[in-house]
Amino acid sequence: MRDELGFDQVVDHRAPDFAEQLAAACPNGVDVYFENVGGAVWDAVFPLLNPFARIPVCGLIAQYNSAGPFEGPDRLPVVMRDVLTKSLTIRGFIQREFADQRPAFYREMAGWIESGQVKYREDVVEGLENAPQALIGLLEGRNFGKLLIKVS
Repeated sequence: MRDELGFDQVVDHRAPDFAEQLAAACPNGVDVYFENVGGAVWDAVFPLLNPFARIPVCGLIAQYNSAGPFEGPDRLPVVMRDVLTKSLTIRGFIQREFADQRPAFYREMAGWIESGQVKYREDVVEGLENAPQALIGLLEGRNFGKLLIKVS
């Protein structure tokens, strides 16, 4: 990931010591956290949030397959205390709310990809008949990169 995609640090979110790896990779804390996972990733990031950190919430994939009440203690009081004392900004982020910015995004992103400033990977699955298993794999974290189903 460092060589191919140009990341400064890489941590394994499945590792038993993930929280420690993340803390070591972020010695100055976290100013912006794009929340798309929830669960253990949120638990590891939350203590690292700096004052005035911003958290756009786009997804909570770790909870998508959960049924019934969440296990463990109610952590809302702790979260809200830190939202207050650290002046955190948490905002839901649904991409359709920014549809008017899409043309500019396409233009700018195309330039960044062409220049190599932004790199990406796609995980392509062949055949519509394989789509259900690919979606299950997505929810279980088996893909790497944007998951695409090639139907023809």
